[in-house]
Amino acid sequence: MSTAPEVATHVTTAEQAHPAVGAATALLGAYTPGERFLATPTRTLLAEGVHSEVPHDERPLPQRVAATLAAARRSGVAAPCVVGAVPFDHTAPAALAVPETLTSAPPLTADPLIALPADTPDATDWRIRPVPAPEEYGAGVAAAVDRMWRGDFSKVVLARTLELTAPAPLDVPAMLQRLARRDPSGYTFALPTGPGRTLIGASPELLVSRHGHQVVANPLAGSTPRSDDLAEDVRRAAALLESAKDLHEHAVVVDAVHQALAGFCTDLTVPARPTLIRTATMWHLSTTVTGTLASPDTSALELATALHPTPAVCGTPTATAREVIRETEPFDRGFFTGMIGWGDASGDGEWVVTIRCAEAEERSLRLFAGAGVVSASDPEAETAETGAKFRTFLNAVGAEL
Repeated sequence: MSTAPEVATHVTTAEQAHPAVGAATALLGAYTPGERFLATPTRTLLAEGVHSEVPHDERPLPQRVAATLAAARRSGVAAPCVVGAVPFDHTAPAALAVPETLTSAPPLTADPLIALPADTPDATDWRIRPVPAPEEYGAGVAAAVDRMWRGDFSKVVLARTLELTAPAPLDVPAMLQRLARRDPSGYTFALPTGPGRTLIGASPELLVSRHGHQVVANPLAGSTPRSDDLAEDVRRAAALLESAKDLHEHAVVVDAVHQALAGFCTDLTVPARPTLIRTATMWHLSTTVTGTLASPDTSALELATALHPTPAVCGTPTATAREVIRETEPFDRGFFTGMIGWGDASGDGEWVVTIRCAEAEERSLRLFAGAGVVSASDPEAETAETGAKFRTFLNAVGAEL
């Protein structure tokens, strides 16, 4: 562990860090596995080395993070910042650390060089194994719908995975380049979660951010796959805005976010109807919730842990949905549907829902995708939705189902 003064640096105003063209893409190009890369609509971060790790013990996560940041400052870190990932299961260890050095640049969208195309994936003889098989996933959706009609619960988010195996070691930096250049306005990340393991992805969903007294959350729920045909793509977007099933699913999530943040804010603005956001593969119903923090002592991570997991990634009621997930999904979600992000000693930070992601290890990739299941859900449609969500990562590695 380094104890040299000012071993970690963090420029809180990203525009002051690297105003030159190419600054953000330079950080993207400098990434190597084992480091922490995070690009958001406000900044691009590259964290190198580990000054200190957030411990796993009985204290709530925000307390452990605050103590780690305070200790880093006492040891000489001028502006400590924690970067990393938190799992879906809040009782499992997080992968958060104060880096030795943290370089900040403007967001990728502010760098004209992000428009340059990434290299095409090399032809790879991928072996692909779905877990569970699509028909088993559909059966799980049908069973959940039956229970909802009996009144057991109102929503659950069920996920499935694809296990990809390559004949040669994975090129994680090349995958990151393709993800970032395909959706530069989203949240692109590559974060170590264990020895030789990298959580990599491009999420469209901000869980919550805090800058001073200003709080922003952007829940997404209700989705439809995009089409390569422009007219059909527009038709699907318009239909999503009028879908009773998707609007109900979205309203449940927005209400949960509203209730979770209300106790922390002096005012909250919640639009009456959602709008649309798009990624390269999906349309999503989106609501931007904004508020003013009541206390400057409440950190972004405290807000995030109060929100996590929202009905958008778990279901409602939460405890019942978690149990249905444990009974139905034949795998451990790990960091999928957890949260990734950064937070500093002042309490500012951005925390993002961990979706559109994979865990990479040597020659293997595990891709994750989930769909919100409500009483009006159709098993075939939900299976197709998860298949469309897999496309974000399949395109990044040149694989097809």
